[in-house]
Amino acid sequence: MVKIKKGKESDSEVLALLGRITYVESHGHFISDKNDLSHYINDAFSVSKTKQDLNNPKNLFYILYVDDLPIGYAKLILNEKNENVASLNNCLLDKIYILNEFIPLKIGQQFLNYLEDKSKELQLDTMWLSVYVKNKRAIRFYERNEFINVGDINFLVNGKNYENIVFSKLL
Repeated sequence: MVKIKKGKESDSEVLALLGRITYVESHGHFISDKNDLSHYINDAFSVSKTKQDLNNPKNLFYILYVDDLPIGYAKLILNEKNENVASLNNCLLDKIYILNEFIPLKIGQQFLNYLEDKSKELQLDTMWLSVYVKNKRAIRFYERNEFINVGDINFLVNGKNYENIVFSKLL
């Protein structure tokens, strides 16, 4: 049974661990220097950083469960500016990850639909995100879901640039 719950501070350890594992699963093979990868995940997915993010009112976390097991999560950032996105009444889909073992269940679509519905409930009119240019599976997923390429942005991992596509969708 699939459930989605809003993340709270008491979920910080689960979210930090999911973040570390899912980031390495989805992006680790793109980063040639494993020291850079290690440095990035230690910083971005520490429990203290996750708690700080959970306590920021602009951030909304959602945890995806299958049979009461946390298997993925998403992070929305409300009203996040980007030069490629005209709307200021938007949300950045900063993270949406599912453990590799559970991707074949095809619940990513259900999770994205849920996040879009939550964004509409908040009366937001646009969702945007960035995807690494070599992440072809994710690019196809967002294009199938009517996200439009509106530009590019660099993503830094331990000081090294990784070119990302900025996708946007009217809600």
